[in-house]
Amino acid sequence: MDNPSIITQVTNPKEEEILSCAQDKVSQCNISLKKQRSRSIFSTLFCCFRDYNVEPPSTNSTSALPPLVEENGGLQKGDQMQVMPIPSPPAKYLLPELTASDYGKKCVVIDLDETLVHSSFKPISNADFIVPVEIDGTIHQVYVLKRPHVDEFLQRMGELFECVLFTASLAKYADPVADLLDRWGVFRARLFRESCVFHRGNYVKDLSRLGRELSKVIIVDNSPASYIFHPENAVPVQSWFDDMTDTELLDLIPFFEGLSKEEEVYSMLHKLCNSSFKCKLWGGHSCQKCYSRSSCYIGHKGQS
Repeated sequence: MDNPSIITQVTNPKEEEILSCAQDKVSQCNISLKKQRSRSIFSTLFCCFRDYNVEPPSTNSTSALPPLVEENGGLQKGDQMQVMPIPSPPAKYLLPELTASDYGKKCVVIDLDETLVHSSFKPISNADFIVPVEIDGTIHQVYVLKRPHVDEFLQRMGELFECVLFTASLAKYADPVADLLDRWGVFRARLFRESCVFHRGNYVKDLSRLGRELSKVIIVDNSPASYIFHPENAVPVQSWFDDMTDTELLDLIPFFEGLSKEEEVYSMLHKLCNSSFKCKLWGGHSCQKCYSRSSCYIGHKGQS
């Protein structure tokens, strides 16, 4: 097993641009990263996805075992979504029965890489954690950066919801990162790559396998293909790499405080994804265009 096979995340656009400029003529560096995404040596480490408009899985077949390396093309959060048919739920669900303390709470499924943290095998001088990971008998160091305001976000989510970590990375990497990240025991359960459905080159987080009522489940993720079966349950966030001025997790807290009081999640999430007003804070773009800017719906309301 090689290093890039244990972690899954989207490719850092900064790394992509550097590699593209080094390999191609200067004129090719001006090609939009949204249209052309070169594969870097780190692209197979992280939760990224090939094709968003994939065919639905057959209800007659079982999921094949996924390869160790995941390849996924970076998708923009504003891409058109489709509700995909999903396989029949399994006889045994991924989550245990609700505890008494979580009874009546909604379930929030939270991604790890590029949503809460950014990790790399390349040394990072200001890393918050350095996690040793054994690969084929050799210890490798993984350098982990925490997204700004992740502590406040997790603590508040743990008070309001039944929180579940769900990542397409391997447990040997993600579990120790979660140990260091979640000092408050926010995550009631942790799900890793083996809990994903490997469908046409993508690791999909099938929410129907959790064992929770779908109208009370939310997924927070930076990769649209990870929730391709249930886009109507998603709160998209932008992929985060190293911007220490980022406030997206902090901005999401008021939204989730309101969502926790709703009877079901669909009506409020529909407003989030389809609001027509414009937000001055984000340069006057309509929320339909700046799809991942959840803060637009949370109160930074400009004029329509």
